[in-house]
Amino acid sequence: MRCLATWLAALLLAACTGGEAAPPVLRVGTSGDYAPFSMLGPAGRGGFDVELVRAFAKERGLRVRWVPFSWATLERDFAAGRFDLVAGGVTVRPERSLAGRFSVPTASAGAVALVREADEIARLDHARVRIAVNRGGHLERVARRLFPAAQLLPVTPNAAVRDAFLAGEADAAVTDTLEAPHWLAGTRGLRVLGPYTRDWKAWWLPAPAGERAREVDAFLLAREADGTLAALRATHLGAGAAPTATPLTALAAAVEERLALMPLVAEAKRAAGAPVQAPAQEAAVLAAAPARARPLFAALIEAAREVQEHALGGPPAGPAPDLDATLRPALARVGERIAALALRLPADLDAAAARAALAPLAVPGLSEPARERIAAALVEVAKSGTSGAF
Repeated sequence: MRCLATWLAALLLAACTGGEAAPPVLRVGTSGDYAPFSMLGPAGRGGFDVELVRAFAKERGLRVRWVPFSWATLERDFAAGRFDLVAGGVTVRPERSLAGRFSVPTASAGAVALVREADEIARLDHARVRIAVNRGGHLERVARRLFPAAQLLPVTPNAAVRDAFLAGEADAAVTDTLEAPHWLAGTRGLRVLGPYTRDWKAWWLPAPAGERAREVDAFLLAREADGTLAALRATHLGAGAAPTATPLTALAAAVEERLALMPLVAEAKRAAGAPVQAPAQEAAVLAAAPARARPLFAALIEAAREVQEHALGGPPAGPAPDLDATLRPALARVGERIAALALRLPADLDAAAARAALAPLAVPGLSEPARERIAAALVEVAKSGTSGAF
């Protein structure tokens, strides 16, 4: 009798749904308070990343479930497994690389400060200067690093930073090159200082989501190639927004992400009393790389040593993550993306283009000769064969 009841219930459900299963759900974390990437208004959700996620979900046959988050608790919510991916102007940062994996970049931006034209502020890094900034986000960390003497006023949600500044509660507000035009709209008598940084924006996925990350990267690279990303950037980011999901630019971003982890590697080695050079580990990294990409990984290993030596030349920066349990798995995840992108480099890549892609990399301790070796390796990899399948 129980089996008959179960069969009838299943039959009724199939009749109500037309016999079709509901699409799989994609849980997407987004803030809704960061123009132009993710906004929530009377008409619903919108923005550059929101539209891009919808396009990805449609192509993959997924149903999006938006999961709101606060920037102040993003890392905690990510660690708790609330999201299948996070989109909405997420900045690539080393601690986020340790916790998960990033897609190829969707955009780039730089930190700026808004001040009043009437205010004679000689410098922002002064004890009398009050600076409003989004609590818990990337820009709070940037502001603390750039303006350690100033009075920092962390505010949440992100949109309240602008309100606090316009209300006179702060002398400056830190935002970025893409959000600043939205904050300046409808105002008078303001000016922009900076940019002070160059940051990559990407989608952030859990560390185990390797297959989903590869799907995302393939989607973004394809949409860059067919002009979809360019059209979305023109609509949401402005006509001058540069492409980022090309193989070369995305590879440069991944190289920077890898090298940005090296100061943490150095601290872990310092704590363990281990030398910078690790022949067995370096040999394993080279062996794991595709044969065509090995010249690039060899150049990256040399550059990594330089960055580590530079970090060890200063005082300890505090406790570092575990080298084997946390840092090396993160480096392996970034390495997967580097290897895949290296095989997509155009065969006609020349040294000038390679140098131009690597020129903006901001990695303390990275010498010009090391940068030149990486550029030369990129050209060697590109010329060693035609682009392979992703």
